[in-house]
Amino acid sequence: MTRILVVNSNTTDSVTARIHTAALAAAGPGVAVRSVTAPFGLPLIVSRADWLVAGPATLAALSAARGEYDAAVIACFGDPGLDAAKELLDVPVLGISEAAFHAACMLGRRFGVVSFTAALQPMFEECLDHHGLRARCAGFRMGPAFAGDPGRVAEERRDLLLELVQASIMQDGAEVVILAGGPLAGVAATLQPHVPVPLVDGVAAGVRLAAGLVGMVPKRAVRSRTLTGFGEELARLYQ
Repeated sequence: MTRILVVNSNTTDSVTARIHTAALAAAGPGVAVRSVTAPFGLPLIVSRADWLVAGPATLAALSAARGEYDAAVIACFGDPGLDAAKELLDVPVLGISEAAFHAACMLGRRFGVVSFTAALQPMFEECLDHHGLRARCAGFRMGPAFAGDPGRVAEERRDLLLELVQASIMQDGAEVVILAGGPLAGVAATLQPHVPVPLVDGVAAGVRLAAGLVGMVPKRAVRSRTLTGFGEELARLYQ
């Protein structure tokens, strides 16, 4: 059985539940999924400052379950802590933006990005640049500021999200559209019957790609170092 750990980098359990449902739907035969919530941090990640706080929280969650998974998925668009996790862990670790971008590139020439709040766009742009994929992006379609229950944003903004997806296709020329953000996990499947191009769910892409990469990261030599001030879970990653 292949074991996938999915980490919600915010502290909202209802978002974790949504992510887990989407992850289970994407997992194939022989794949077991466990989803966890960040042990500290913020209820919703909507700025660079939030993203920086979410990095250590994500690493702490990955460390707490170390040895209990064969691959991991960071289920927060912007992938906080991803580069550090790849460096410190000896199993594949993917972020849902990383997975969504690369999956979209294999499904069409240009992809659009749709999300529930424009506050996230700067992070998404930086993530695109980090992966060298800005040229493949047809553009962003984002909703207005959001301050409600993160676990309900997908239902509350469903009609708006569909309008944004259609605008991405008709006005921006997107051949594939990504529904971006952990709180939107599972939305792509519900909107797909109304849309003529592939919709990509980052959680689904992350789980499927992570399962395919199991066994491709070699064991690394332990280089013990002392990390202070960050808590026991993070310190263990350096031992």
